[in-house]
Amino acid sequence: MLNDDTIVAIATANGIGSISIIRVSGKDALPIALKLSKKENLTPRYATLASIYNSKEEVIDEALLIYFKNPFSFTGEDIVEFQCHGGIAISNIIMSEIIKHGARVAQPGEFSKRAFLNGKIDLTKAEAIAKIIEARSEDAVKLLARQLKGELTNFVNDIREDLLFMLAYTEVNIDYAEEDLPEDIFEQIENKLDKIKTKLNDTLDASKRREGLIEGFKVAIVGKPNVGKSSLLNKLLNYDRAIISDIAGTTRDTIEESVKIGTHIIKIVDTAGIRDASDVIEQIGIEKSIEAIIEADIVISLFDNSKVCDNEDEKILSLLEENSHKEIIKVLNKSDLENQFDKLKLDDFIELSTKETINPLVRQIESLLDLNTHSDDMTLISKRQVDSVEQTLFHINESTMPLHTGELEFFAYHIKEALENISNITRPYENDEMLDVMFGAFCLGK
Repeated sequence: MLNDDTIVAIATANGIGSISIIRVSGKDALPIALKLSKKENLTPRYATLASIYNSKEEVIDEALLIYFKNPFSFTGEDIVEFQCHGGIAISNIIMSEIIKHGARVAQPGEFSKRAFLNGKIDLTKAEAIAKIIEARSEDAVKLLARQLKGELTNFVNDIREDLLFMLAYTEVNIDYAEEDLPEDIFEQIENKLDKIKTKLNDTLDASKRREGLIEGFKVAIVGKPNVGKSSLLNKLLNYDRAIISDIAGTTRDTIEESVKIGTHIIKIVDTAGIRDASDVIEQIGIEKSIEAIIEADIVISLFDNSKVCDNEDEKILSLLEENSHKEIIKVLNKSDLENQFDKLKLDDFIELSTKETINPLVRQIESLLDLNTHSDDMTLISKRQVDSVEQTLFHINESTMPLHTGELEFFAYHIKEALENISNITRPYENDEMLDVMFGAFCLGK
């Protein structure tokens, strides 16, 4: 339950800038702003230029004040924003004066929490706000903006509505058998269940394909020693990040860096050369390389054009086969040297030299990323959302048998569980919602 404290926080990042924004929310937001500015009133949603005074009646800054009257504000409470000159010192001084007049420093996320509790945003929008602040790519921003506009909320509400329909009709059938129900009611329920299953499965699949969109897709560079993995990393980063040497086993640990390709931020992992190694430290690095393949969204596998395909190359090909469900790009490197590698070993590959241009590889990476990001499919942006959808799908699948066998109590149980789980994405389910459908649609209790 919300208390009636007035809270304050600096809304802009730390550091020096042209302006700094201090946000005050709560019942005393306007009185505090009037005291500090010596204004008689502030017109809602208008910027008012005012001198800001401290407790000694000294002018400490000149700022723009913007008043958002409840409930038409982010938190649903009165909010006043002080747009003062940028800088840590002046921001802290104004904050201190606001606190002297009765406000307290907001807890992390408290503005968004109040917005949620006051019905201004739901949990999907709260999560999108948190993620969009940290977004590092254009694609992530576009995806999160869709969620801020309520795309996931609408998706969840449609499913909630269908589940409420099923639950209400089932409860009526159980408790009020004398009521006249549509003859095709169970056929309608089955059709709705099938559509929900398809929706949820498609959403989970799309989310898994795009789960690297927010933090950055992971791209692993793998191959045996001395095929040019570190050279490729340096070329992609456009600076010498990894040590390059003809000595096998130079890279003994995974190296992870971020780079932008097109509109995408990707995490590139340069791995230790995969081979049979007796050195304990190198063997640990090789094990990490194999883990990197498993965790990667895209695997770039390098082979040496100037060397005959050997057992170490065959081991790489075998690892790729085991992970064939992943996006794999095979690269035949050192194309500037005489060909010795059996190209028939590689079904589809890019031929290049990391000493020259790697543009064909960059274009291929960008193309694969575009396929996973430029889509209208619904995407879940947090583990919490994914877990809720998985549990919803589980209970919907479990409800099928009781529906067919006429065990309506068990069917209703699973549908209610599904309803509660899908509702956790936006707002908790309340039993009164089902009762509203029952009594509103069926004229019960007349």
